[in-house]
Amino acid sequence: MAGRTTKNMTDGSPMKLILGFLIPLLFGLLFQQLYNMMDTIIVGKYLGVHALASVGSTGSINFMIVGFCIGVCNGFSIPVAQSFGEKNEKAMRRYIANSGWLAGIFSVVMTLAVCLMCRSILGWMKTPEDIFDGAYAYIFVIFLGIPATCLYNILAGIIRSMGDSTTPVLFLLISSVLNVILDMFTILVLHMGVAGAAWATVISQGISGILCFFYMKKNFSVLKMEGDEWKPDVRTMKTLCNMGIPMGLQYSITAIGSVVLQTAVNSLGAATVASVTAAGKISMFFCCPFDAMGSTMATYGGQNVGAKKLQRIEKGVMDCTILGAGYAILAYVVIFLFSDTIALLFVNSTEAEILRDTRQFLLTNAAFYFPLALVNIVRFMIQGLGYSRLAILAGVSEMAARAVMGFCLVPLFGYKAVCFANPLAWIAADLFLIPAYAFVMKHLYRIMRCPNREPQKAAKGEKQRQKRWARFVI
Repeated sequence: MAGRTTKNMTDGSPMKLILGFLIPLLFGLLFQQLYNMMDTIIVGKYLGVHALASVGSTGSINFMIVGFCIGVCNGFSIPVAQSFGEKNEKAMRRYIANSGWLAGIFSVVMTLAVCLMCRSILGWMKTPEDIFDGAYAYIFVIFLGIPATCLYNILAGIIRSMGDSTTPVLFLLISSVLNVILDMFTILVLHMGVAGAAWATVISQGISGILCFFYMKKNFSVLKMEGDEWKPDVRTMKTLCNMGIPMGLQYSITAIGSVVLQTAVNSLGAATVASVTAAGKISMFFCCPFDAMGSTMATYGGQNVGAKKLQRIEKGVMDCTILGAGYAILAYVVIFLFSDTIALLFVNSTEAEILRDTRQFLLTNAAFYFPLALVNIVRFMIQGLGYSRLAILAGVSEMAARAVMGFCLVPLFGYKAVCFANPLAWIAADLFLIPAYAFVMKHLYRIMRCPNREPQKAAKGEKQRQKRWARFVI
C-alpha cells in the first residue's frame, strides 16, 4: 500500500508485532510526558510551590477539555485502521480527508467555548485565591493551543493507523527538546511565569503536528486524493463522529471524576495541591507504557477486525496483558526504591511534608498498576474493534468512583482518600470492561461466521450480519 512506511499487523507473531509497534510509541509518550514534566520541574524549582500548585490545580480540567479533543482525534483514526486492514484505499482516503475537516471544526469550536468560560470554570473548581491568577494564566494559554493539539493528534493517529508508530516519536523528540529550550527562555529570560511554560508546550505541540503533515505529504503516496475524495461527505463524517465522539466523551467522562476529585484536593490547600501535582506528573510518566499498550491495541484490533482475524485479536490481548503485568511489577519496585529522589526534581529538600505526601501517593497508585494495565488494554481494544459506546460506560464507572471519593471520602479521610481514588476508579472500570470484552468477541464471532450455504444465500446473510454489526457499533 504505502511501501515501507506502513506495517500490516494482520500477519505474523502478535507478540513481536505488538512489541515492534509499542516500543516506538512508548518512546513518543515518554518524550511527551518528559516535556510536560519539564514545565512542572522548571515551574516548581524556579517559580516556587505556589506556582507549582497553580499549574497542578488545572490538571483535571486540562485532561477533561484537551483529553476530549485528543480522544475525538484518536477515534477518527479507527476507521482508517479498519479500512487499511481491509485494503480499501479509496475508503481510507475519504476517512482521512473528512477527519481533517472535522478536526478543524472541533478545534475551533472547543477553543472559543473553553477560553470564554475559563475563569468561571476555575471558580467552580474552588481554586484557592492565592493560586487563582497563576492557574488562569496557565490554562488559558493551553486552551488557546487546542488547534495545535488536534493537528498533531489527528495526523499522528493516521500515521499509526497505517502501522507506522516510529515517525511520530521522532517528531515528539524534536518538539520535546524545543519545549525545554522554550521553557527556559520564556521563564528565565522573558520572565513570563507560568504562562511562559504553557506557551512553550503549545508551540512545541504545533511544530510536531506540522512535521507530521509534511511527512505524510512526502511519504504516503497512497494518500493522494483522487476525484472528490477530499470533499466533505456527510455519510463519512457520521461514521467518523460515531467513532470519535464516544472516544472523546470517554476521556471527558473519566475526567469529570478527576475534576470532582481535584476540587476536593483544592479545598485541602496549596501544599496538598503541590504534592498531588508532583506525584501525578511522576505517575503519568510511569504510566506511559500502559498508554502505549492501549494505543497499540486500538490499531492492532482495528486492522485485524478489518481482516476478520478474531483469533489473532484474542492472542494479542493475552500477550499484551502479560507485558502489562510484568511492567506493573517493575514499576512498583522502581517507585519504592527511588520515589524520594525523583520527587526532589519538583520541590526542594526543605519541603518535607510535600515529599512525604508525594511518596505516599506514588506507592499507593503503583500497587494497583496491573488493574490500570487492563483498563488500557481492554478498553482500547474494544474501541479498535468498533464498539466505542461500551468504552464510554467504562469511563462512567471511573467517573463515579472518583466522584464518590471526592464528594464523600476526601472530606472524611483527607489526603489518604485522595491516594486511593485512582486505584478505585481503575478497579471499577475493569469490573465493566472484562465482561464487555467477552461480549464483544462473542458478538463478533457470531456476526462474522459464514455458514456453508449456497453463494446467494450466504451473501445475503453476510450483508444482514454487516448491517446488524454497523447498527450495534455505531
